[in-house]
Amino acid sequence: MKEINNQFFDSERALYGESDLSVTNCTFDGPADGESALKECRDVCVDNCKFHLRYPFWHNDGLEILNSEMYITCRAPLWYSEHIHICNSRIHGVKALRECSDVKLERCDIVSPELGWSVDGITLDHCKAEGEYMFMRSNDLHFENFEMKGKYSFQYIENAFFENCIFDTKDAFWHAKNVYVKNCAVKGEYLAWYCENVTFENCTIIGTQPLCYCKGLRLINCEMKEADFAFEKSEVEASITSSVISIKNPLCGTITVPSVGEIIMDEPWSKGQIEIVNK
Repeated sequence: MKEINNQFFDSERALYGESDLSVTNCTFDGPADGESALKECRDVCVDNCKFHLRYPFWHNDGLEILNSEMYITCRAPLWYSEHIHICNSRIHGVKALRECSDVKLERCDIVSPELGWSVDGITLDHCKAEGEYMFMRSNDLHFENFEMKGKYSFQYIENAFFENCIFDTKDAFWHAKNVYVKNCAVKGEYLAWYCENVTFENCTIIGTQPLCYCKGLRLINCEMKEADFAFEKSEVEASITSSVISIKNPLCGTITVPSVGEIIMDEPWSKGQIEIVNK
């Protein structure tokens, strides 16, 4: 493996097309302001490097990034790449991870609006992220111990599993399909409208007007806070452990709940059953 250590790169396509390459303690910055430093590379390991310039990792196959930092000026750092492992790193460039596949992130700090669009296969473990429109239209997601803050997250995702996560978001999981959320805290307005085959198990769900227009929705042993006008026009099977402010016109299914401030059933198509069960 070719090794490059302790160097500065600022030229256009500085290491273009390299393969079997180790890059350590290097900085990608300087007056030439060049783009696409490691474009079209294969089997590259980057350790303890700093990236200030745009588009460093496009069309890579086999990429490991360790202990490194992509600054806010490092726009769109990873696009069209596959077989990616990033660990102990900061990703602060906008639009990271676009149309990538087979991605694993561990112990990363991420600040990136429009993160993770159209990714096929991504695993996150012990990561934090902040941004808008995260992971839109991605599939095969597996997130554990993930903490995020943002808006409009996980729209149109398919085939996902989330466990021990904290979501502070708005309009999350819209149009999501085949998603399992377990032991998570989910805070946000208008949660998961138009979703299909989504399950929440042992979760705390916080926010107004959650879970409307859903198909195949399940809640298992979940606490709901600030939930008003919940489940409107949804197909739902739910066991809820807390009082709900109001439930409005569930389409079908059964909702068990300790108490409800108001039950609104003013549409002829509303056939959902609401059972008050005090345990």
